[in-house]
Amino acid sequence: MNKNFLSFPLKENTRLHFVGIGGVSMSSLALLAKKSGCRVSGSDRGENDLVRFCRSEGIEVQLGHEPKACLDADAVIYTAAVSQKLPELAAAKRAGIPLIGRAEFLGALMTEYKTRIGICGTHGKTTTTAMTGKILEDAGIDPTVAGGAVLPGCRSALRAGKKDALVYEACEYKRSFLSFSPTISVITNIELDHTDCYSSIEEIKEAFTQAVLCANTVIVNRDDKNALETAENAQRRSGSRLISFSLSGCGSGAEFYAEELTFRNGKARFYACRNGNRLSYIELPVIGRFNAYNAMAAFCTAVTAGVDADGAAKSLASFSPAARRFETVLDRDGILIADDYAHHPSEISSTIGAAKALHGRRVICVFQPHTYSRTRDLFNDFAAALSTADICVLADIYAAREEPIPGVSSAKLAESIESSVFFDSFEKIVDYLSDTVQKNDIVITMGAGDIYKVAHMLKERLTSGEKGKAQDSRDNTEGQ
Repeated sequence: MNKNFLSFPLKENTRLHFVGIGGVSMSSLALLAKKSGCRVSGSDRGENDLVRFCRSEGIEVQLGHEPKACLDADAVIYTAAVSQKLPELAAAKRAGIPLIGRAEFLGALMTEYKTRIGICGTHGKTTTTAMTGKILEDAGIDPTVAGGAVLPGCRSALRAGKKDALVYEACEYKRSFLSFSPTISVITNIELDHTDCYSSIEEIKEAFTQAVLCANTVIVNRDDKNALETAENAQRRSGSRLISFSLSGCGSGAEFYAEELTFRNGKARFYACRNGNRLSYIELPVIGRFNAYNAMAAFCTAVTAGVDADGAAKSLASFSPAARRFETVLDRDGILIADDYAHHPSEISSTIGAAKALHGRRVICVFQPHTYSRTRDLFNDFAAALSTADICVLADIYAAREEPIPGVSSAKLAESIESSVFFDSFEKIVDYLSDTVQKNDIVITMGAGDIYKVAHMLKERLTSGEKGKAQDSRDNTEGQ
């Protein structure tokens, strides 16, 4: 990164070009830069909703990566997901235009915010970021929120507020979060993931330790051993204030904890307590124990930041999930189609378990593995997690940034899972589902790629009167 370029607040009319602007985080940064007075353009390989939204906000977006698009820019911002061999990046480098990574750019921008709340962890970052942002917004703080998915009530992953508070998702991929400077760090959990850039859980824990060292306060899930060890290690090195939360009651040793935790239709309700005192009663509108953890993380963070506890609880009670977080695509004639971003074995098993808690309905999981390296390195864990579904349907691996690895395939994964099938196209998956789905079924598309398209294709099929639409006679199938 050219440190001099962003050593001062961006000037009005600074010309910035964003390569990969159709991505969730890149579109957010582009919009934030435009709201700061910069002249912004961008490029991406194809059209999508975020590209169209950027255009609607006055940002010129080029489809494809022709060099001429960036040559009059003061700087080019790029995401780690794009190849360094792209013609735009090569042309900018030859022209001496500064090339700035997405994480470095966000890290520079955030120094203008007084309170910087970084949400990190293997799972739950996006939801915890959205929950925390909503609580602060409802409390009248008007935060800026930069999430990892389209936020509730927004058309992008950005909520542009004032500069008193920034809530942002701090991603560990390629150690991006080391570019940030949080005043408050939140660690939701830590597991082995991103095996293309981390070789062991110890390497990941050290990266998380480095990421939270500059925070004045570290908030951690005490029920997660790796997260707690990491936070304690950071506290020893930096002397930061350590606050923990738990779902395990007053005996957990956490400062914030849940009491009388129960679930109704898969949705958690509990008393949020602090140091022996009951603060508020929380009833969540979203399913799953994992969302109870996300809510406790957000509640603990907001109260630590000065928000009234009852106000935080009230805000959580009206929370709507971010895009692709068990997002309902169709709920009609006894059939529920949902879409979820789960792409790690722990996320998959948690989401399937939460879905099964909805009246014990049959769960059909349609999974698209994300990256060959993750599929290879967590193969057995994927097989175990996907086996908890009543029926598992596998799509081809979404390669993302990788080349295929010989011997690693969805077809091979399907062979390790009972009651599973593999299809090499979305059209074949939809044909199978439309002939298989029954009344009272839950169909969940899962993965970090484009598997969400199957959910919408299936919705179209089932609501258009084509073959395979579930019949009322297909009843009493619960638990099959």
